[in-house]
Amino acid sequence: MNPAIEQMLERYACRTRDEYIGALREILQQVALLGLWRGKFFEHAACYGGTALRVLYGLDRFSEDLDFSLLQPSPGFSLGSYADALRRELASFGFDVSFESRKRNSRTAIESAFLKANTLQQLIVINASAAAIRPMHAGEVLKIKLEVDTDPPGGFETGSRTVLLPVPFAVRTYSLPDLFAGKMHAVLCRKWKTRVKGRDWYDLVWYVGHHPQLRLSHLESRMRYSGDWTGPAHLSRADLFERLHAAIARLNVDQARQEVARYLKDSSSLELWSREFFLQIVDQVVTI
Repeated sequence: MNPAIEQMLERYACRTRDEYIGALREILQQVALLGLWRGKFFEHAACYGGTALRVLYGLDRFSEDLDFSLLQPSPGFSLGSYADALRRELASFGFDVSFESRKRNSRTAIESAFLKANTLQQLIVINASAAAIRPMHAGEVLKIKLEVDTDPPGGFETGSRTVLLPVPFAVRTYSLPDLFAGKMHAVLCRKWKTRVKGRDWYDLVWYVGHHPQLRLSHLESRMRYSGDWTGPAHLSRADLFERLHAAIARLNVDQARQEVARYLKDSSSLELWSREFFLQIVDQVVTI
C-alpha cells in the first residue's frame, strides 16, 4: 500500500466492513480532489457541500458525494474533460477506478458523473482485514457521485484551503458564510416529498456550533434562483427566521435522526434532538 494512503487509513482505526468502506470512500474522494487540482479544475470551480465541510473543515460525519460550483456560468462545461486526470491520479495510488458521465437533463444546470470501483478490489488495495472482506460480494461496486452546478446563483466568495494528504494540495471552496447559506437553503427549500434529510439538520447544528455566520444576500440569491423567494424586498433576518421556525415546526425529528445516524461513528448527540432543541440553537445564527 502507498505510504500516504496507509497514513490516511490509520486515522480511521477501522474494525468493521462498514468502517473500511467509509474510510475507502473518503480516501478516494480526497485523491480525486488532488487529481482535480492537478487538472486545474479549481481555476474554474469551487467545492461546497458536505464533503467540503468534512475534508476541509473537519465535519464529523461521512459524506457520499463531491459537490462543486463553477465560478462563472458555463452551460457547455463538461466534467468529462477531467476524466483522464481523475483516473490517472487514482491509479498512481493503486486504485482502479472508472469514470462515467451522466447525460444532463436539459432542464437542469447540474453536470453529473460517477467514479466507480469494485469495492472488494479496492479494499484489498488498502489491506482491509480478512474479517471485513470475507462477507463482501465480489461484484459490489462503490460509487462516488460528482456534481457541478454550471449556472450557480451569484453573490458568493471563495478561498483556498490546503489539504496535506496524500500530498499537499489546495482546494478552492466557498467561504464559510456562503457554505452556511447554501446549507440553510437546503434546510428551507430542499424538496424530498415526505422524506427528511437529517444530514441537513446535522450540518445546521455543526454550523451554529462552529461557524454561525451566514451570508444573507447569498441565501437570498439561492432562494430567488430556486423560486422560493419572489418578494420585491431583500430577504431579511426576520424573513429567514419566520421560514426557519416554520421548517422546524414541520420537521419529523425521528426521521431526521434515523436518516443521518448511518453517517456518524457516534450518534449519541442525536438524543438531544427535538423541535425545542432546534428552536433554541437557531437563535445563535449570525446573519451578515
